[in-house]
Amino acid sequence: MKFEDIEVEDVDFKAMLEESFKKSDSNSDLVDGVIVRIDEDDNQVVVDIGRKNEAFMSLDQIRDEDGNIMFEVGETISVVITGFRGERASISYELAEKRAALAEFIEEYDEDEEYVIEGIITKKNKGGFVVDVSGLEFFMPKTLSYISPKINPIGKKVKALIVKVDKEKGSVIVSRKELIEREKAETQEIVDKLLENNAVVRGVIKKITSYGMFVDVGGMDGLVHYSQISHKGPVNPSKYYKEGDEVNVIAIDYDKKKRHLSLSIKDATIDPWKDIDNTLRAGDTVNVTVSNIEPYGAFVDLGEDLEAFLHVSEISWDKNVKHPKDYIKIGDEIDVEIIEIDKAQRRLRVSRKTLLPKPIDQFASANKVGDIITGKISSITEFGAFVKIGAIEGLLHNQEISWDKSKNAKNSLKKGEEVTVKIIKIDRENGKVSLSKKVLEESPITIFAKNHKNGDIVEGKVKDKKDFGIFISLEDGVDALLRLDDLGPLKFDDIEKGQTIRAVISFIDAKNDRIRVSVRRLARQEEREALEQLNKEQDDSMTLGDVFKAQLKNR
Repeated sequence: MKFEDIEVEDVDFKAMLEESFKKSDSNSDLVDGVIVRIDEDDNQVVVDIGRKNEAFMSLDQIRDEDGNIMFEVGETISVVITGFRGERASISYELAEKRAALAEFIEEYDEDEEYVIEGIITKKNKGGFVVDVSGLEFFMPKTLSYISPKINPIGKKVKALIVKVDKEKGSVIVSRKELIEREKAETQEIVDKLLENNAVVRGVIKKITSYGMFVDVGGMDGLVHYSQISHKGPVNPSKYYKEGDEVNVIAIDYDKKKRHLSLSIKDATIDPWKDIDNTLRAGDTVNVTVSNIEPYGAFVDLGEDLEAFLHVSEISWDKNVKHPKDYIKIGDEIDVEIIEIDKAQRRLRVSRKTLLPKPIDQFASANKVGDIITGKISSITEFGAFVKIGAIEGLLHNQEISWDKSKNAKNSLKKGEEVTVKIIKIDRENGKVSLSKKVLEESPITIFAKNHKNGDIVEGKVKDKKDFGIFISLEDGVDALLRLDDLGPLKFDDIEKGQTIRAVISFIDAKNDRIRVSVRRLARQEEREALEQLNKEQDDSMTLGDVFKAQLKNR
């Protein structure tokens, strides 16, 4: 049950007070007595209170803080009669001291002054509660307590206002209700003023939590939720403020039932997004401070309550950036280029790498096609391997690894392996470099060309059939192409894989790794050779007389 739910009834305080102290008045007489015996073994003090009565009380009541006995036999002390056991009275020196202190307080009480007390509820009776304030006992009626009957208030610390002092009865009445309602009225006045004026006020941060900050504004605490701290969006308040800092705030809401005041720091400052078109444009270079780093990128502070996102891919030209922290750290001041301004989504994206020299430009300035360089295999794919050379990665395609077509990146190279390659292409526009390893080795066709020439007759087995011709595997592991128009007397459909074919070399291009052969040319060549052989044989059979006749004839 909340304070607002408690029904306050009209009560005759005088009658209730008299009822509350009626029983205690009859049994709690304040008298002077003489100490007649101190029995330390039984921890008792015997006091003569007159009326032919000797009363007993605990020896602890007349010990000081150090445990020393404060009085001797024969000394007179004030005590309160707290009750009787048969004819024997029970007395209390402590209650007498409290009464004396209370009487002194009442005597010095100034009705023109207001007293707010803070004490502990020690007792409960039908009419209300006893509040102990540094040994003084004040009475708080239930109807002035603002304490739910469902809870046990004993031991509870409370603040209350003194509303009545009865010197005759020696009692003080306090009201928690009066103090709370007054504080509520004052709070409402502060809230009404804050909400009505919508003014920026100065506050002091009292406490910082993970969800926001409690700020004191004019004696009242309000919550600045972490989403109301910055125009950047939700932020961790402990990164920007500490307890005791002064901040400007605006009241944005008040929940009367929960007595919850909501404040905003960001609404008390100018929204940088409203005028961002006049201050920033895509392509601008700005100096920023790295404020937060995540695996996927970093957040950078532009000042003026603006924050931008630097994606991991925009940190460096290096395509293998594993984590932004390998290049930047929190607190670093760096230059970036604004690459996107999304006013609707309140989002800024920036790039660091666009302000850095392109690795491909640096590479092209230092190297050219035909250069032989050394690098390390950085990754292996299905189509080849990437070789790390300084700040760039060049592609070593499978077909450029070896003249042996059975070899590829996966079965012949290892990540981290050092390789020597030749630059065969530099594409500055697309930032690509093509490499070759096999061109540094002598190709099988080059070796073949040293021992063969156009017109040589060769023999090989059919390796593959294509629409444009037939590939024949020759000696030394080289392949030659027999085009369709060079088949001669052979029929394409009748040719089978593995079949041996004789042909003549018609073209050798060692530079481009090409050999062509021709059966048609072989037939002509064999026919010509046969004719030449026949002519030679005929020439050898002529007589000397035939020669002279021929010469005379020509004359």
